[in-house]
Amino acid sequence: MRSSCEPPLVPPATSGNLTDCVVTTAREVPGHVTASRRLAGGGWEDVSAERFLADVTAVAKGLVAAGVQPGDRVALMARTSYDWTVVDVATWFAGAVTVPVYETSSAEQVQWILADSGAVACFAETTDNAARVASVRERLPQLRDVWTLASGALEELRAAGRDTGDDELEGRRTLAGPGDPATIIYTSGTTGRPKGCVLTHGNFLDLAVNARAAIPEVLQRPDAATLLFIPLAHVFARFIQVLCLVCRIRVGHTPDAKDLLTDLGGFRPTFVLAVPRVFQKVYNGAEQRAAGGGKLKAAIFERASATAVAYSRALDTGGPSLPLRARHALFDRLVYGKLRALLGGNVEHAVSGGAPMGEHLTHFFRGVGLVVLEGYGLTETTAPLCVNRPSSIRVGTVGLPLPGTDVAVAEDGELLCRGVGVFREYRGRADETAGAFQDGWFRTGDLGEVLDSGHVRITGRKKEIIVTANGKNVVPATLEDRLRAHPLVSQAVVVGDGRHYVACLLTLDEEALPSWGANHGRPGLDAASARTDEVVLAALQRAVDDANEAVSRAESVRRFRVLEGDFTIENGYLTPSQKVKRAEVLRDFAGEVDALYA
Repeated sequence: MRSSCEPPLVPPATSGNLTDCVVTTAREVPGHVTASRRLAGGGWEDVSAERFLADVTAVAKGLVAAGVQPGDRVALMARTSYDWTVVDVATWFAGAVTVPVYETSSAEQVQWILADSGAVACFAETTDNAARVASVRERLPQLRDVWTLASGALEELRAAGRDTGDDELEGRRTLAGPGDPATIIYTSGTTGRPKGCVLTHGNFLDLAVNARAAIPEVLQRPDAATLLFIPLAHVFARFIQVLCLVCRIRVGHTPDAKDLLTDLGGFRPTFVLAVPRVFQKVYNGAEQRAAGGGKLKAAIFERASATAVAYSRALDTGGPSLPLRARHALFDRLVYGKLRALLGGNVEHAVSGGAPMGEHLTHFFRGVGLVVLEGYGLTETTAPLCVNRPSSIRVGTVGLPLPGTDVAVAEDGELLCRGVGVFREYRGRADETAGAFQDGWFRTGDLGEVLDSGHVRITGRKKEIIVTANGKNVVPATLEDRLRAHPLVSQAVVVGDGRHYVACLLTLDEEALPSWGANHGRPGLDAASARTDEVVLAALQRAVDDANEAVSRAESVRRFRVLEGDFTIENGYLTPSQKVKRAEVLRDFAGEVDALYA
């Protein structure tokens, strides 16, 4: 097998657990700012390492007083916030295991995760979240306590734990070792019932210390800070939370991406993490604002964008020429500096995962001054398997394996991996756990390749390969990712299994429609009229033509259809991590698919 192997820079831990870094930081640098709390008025309040430890300890004592035992599972259903992190770490201090639940989950999904994990207690952020738990409680005989954060649950626990002694808590805190479970994170469920991935303290700790050693430019800066805005129930954000605790990086939390630009401006992080859709929206928004300012501003942005891409590409091929550097300096004053200011002014790096970024977008942001480090990982691998590093970026790849991680390619093109972050088991599913491994290597389900440089490239999902009636294998991701880059397109689902040609279902980005319509002679454009608008359909056809340039004639999209409405978490077509549930879409829109071949 062709492989890329990175030996660990830091040996695996043989003792201790994730709580040790919290205690050590508070002891060695009690005044270090561990976090910044977002205040109701929009400002930020710094939280020292000493205070963070006090907050965690008080809640942990309350959990002990409530009867939570070592090894018990405690569910946490809330949006990203400082309290989320406090509850998570407090659960570890009490010797228990955290089970995150997306706050958007339905009652049925909540019931499944709480029952499958055997959770004895559950934190719910709002009364609505608590009501969903209550609606299925009769099917959860093991569930004893439900605490509602919005109703003062943490204050109640602090009061209840006042009689719990420090020695008792210290005994609980130090029980777990590197091989013991820290959390059970459930997969997104795109191919069936979510499975609980048992991740250990060692999985997180070993991966974090090796990431710190591998990416010092980002993680060892004295002023390093990041703003978390993707759900902490997702393994990607959860790993970054742990990474910040281990690396003593200041972290802020914001629960709603609607306020993202305002929060970035106030918090001023040095790096951020996001999915490609966020970067695409930032780019599309800047482009649409420029178009709305008239032909001159639109032309300036177009030239600035082309210059940024050219500048970034030149960095990989010997460096930019003198004329290119001069143009870049001009547009840095006119355009790039304003974009960086929108992101807080201090951001120099971004970590992107969850889907391919696209070379144009990656080069654009690097040319602007924001280096996007595209990476790759799964819930089963504690998130990052590979990531590009500032010193060895290969645009179009997901980078090199992190130290302590090996990646290989099986004969059928499936990526295999092993290493410090790979999970132990699916909870209660011995057969599925065994089937997930091949001779000690975890089978990722993704297709890819390892380049001569050791960088890894993802080419698609093994289970999503379409085989046309002519026997042509088509990887939908290649087309879908390029289609989603268009400002009008929200989601794209390529179809054609068993058919004579490839086609596509599209949904529109309703947020982008008004500004796009105003800039294209269609003021007041809404989703209902856009589906049949000739200017919109012509623009979508150009987007399809552009996507087709990435594939052969036999793989190209011949027809497309615009669906009513968009895919959302609420209507069941997106997972909480924003992945399309392909099976549900193909089932419910079978008539639309058939119409593409009429």
